Amino acid sequence: MHYFLLEMPDYWLDIAALILRLFIGVCFVIHGLGKLGVVGSGNMAGFEGWLKSLNVPFPALQARAAMVTEILGGVLIAIGLFTRVGTVACIFVMLVAAVVGHKGGGYLITNNPPGNEYTVNLAAVLVAMTLIGPGAFSLDALLFPMPL
Repeated sequence: MHYFLLEMPDYWLDIAALILRLFIGVCFVIHGLGKLGVVGSGNMAGFEGWLKSLNVPFPALQARAAMVTEILGGVLIAIGLFTRVGTVACIFVMLVAAVVGHKGGGYLITNNPPGNEYTVNLAAVLVAMTLIGPGAFSLDALLFPMPL
């Protein structure tokens, strides 16, 4: 029972990192593509207009920066290449979204206006991913092996 509750084989952490990278990375890519109108009902004009309504400076630039960061960061995270660069970039986007986009909404996403629950939780998962690293099943591990 002790082993089951408190210990694990070393490779489990690598498998966990892979699962997190794939799901969170794809999540960010999909969100970025949504801003382009490729998936979902959103598009760049709508996102830009929303940022403008929030009095975000340079809404066209900010909208495109968020979209590029989500797509590129998501791809880097998913394939495990420069993983920590991707996670830190996406953390920044999520924190800005929490503070600016969901300002006044409280925590729950079901509030009106929607709270920052989703963005804060994604940021927390990304922080954990930054701390544990990409794992053995990543391009980072393949291209930049640990010295013996």
